[in-house]
Amino acid sequence: MVYGALDIGGTKIAGALVDTDGHLLVRSQSATPAQGSAEELMAAVSWVLGELSAHPEWAALACLGIGSAGPVDTVAGTVSPVNIPAWRSFPLVDRVRAHPSVPAGIRPVLVGDAVAMTAAEHWLGAAQGVDNALCMVVSTGVGGGLILGGTLHAGRSGNAGHIGHITVEQNGPACPCGARGCVERFASGPAIAAHALESGWTPPSGAPTTAKEVEASARAGDPRALDAFDRAGRALAAAVAATTALVELDLVVVGGGVAQSGEVLFGPLRRHLASYAVLDFTRGLPVVPAGLALDAGLIGAAAAGASAAGLSKAGSCATTPAVS
Repeated sequence: MVYGALDIGGTKIAGALVDTDGHLLVRSQSATPAQGSAEELMAAVSWVLGELSAHPEWAALACLGIGSAGPVDTVAGTVSPVNIPAWRSFPLVDRVRAHPSVPAGIRPVLVGDAVAMTAAEHWLGAAQGVDNALCMVVSTGVGGGLILGGTLHAGRSGNAGHIGHITVEQNGPACPCGARGCVERFASGPAIAAHALESGWTPPSGAPTTAKEVEASARAGDPRALDAFDRAGRALAAAVAATTALVELDLVVVGGGVAQSGEVLFGPLRRHLASYAVLDFTRGLPVVPAGLALDAGLIGAAAAGASAAGLSKAGSCATTPAVS
């Protein structure tokens, strides 16, 4: 028996077959044509499914979970990712279910990508055994999920914990979601790169303009690159402090591509958090890297599929209140 998983984000569409202990057996990945048409995006998803189904392990498929950038609607089975403009109320679950490689008895289960990451970190990663945790994805976008009272809290539509769209600056830059000053406009990979460029930073000759290049410059001591990560850490810290004041967190776990920069991001995040989280019950909150690195979204999507099908102990951390 294996669990299938899809992880759909603004940069990549990944898929995997996962065993009952949460180990990846097969992995496939395609770039996300984020500015393409709805059908071009779906073609990339179909390609990943085709790659997975070509492996012999596919014959043992017992369930299929989908973690997608949000917002998502787990009741309707639709997705409207902020960073994928062509998908608005896109019927992703129905389209995946109709793929010729998906067995007739498999009903895909949709969760937000950060909720999937949270389920995985609580099952096997840095949040194991923690009753109240915020798990964040800092990548092309910024998302999050909550563990409250030892249980995954996804909310009625599957979007609870979406910390990337908390406003941290009332008159801040406009966000594609329609609001202003969202965390994502300061702390996502594209936002970090854009701010560095606006400040006069230049990438090495021939290098792409990405947060990874800004990170390299920050490690070399470039003040403009360091400022871009400080700005990101400050925005994340403000949102974490606000969340902690609301629900009394025990731990914050941070994963995603930008989080791979390590102390370049975690240093300013922790420093600013100490100045924002000053009430007794918010002070001293641990902030740690994700234990499952970049595979957390896939493992969590698999866990969500297994939970909905009643297949595994993963269900104790991956149950969602409404799945399509």
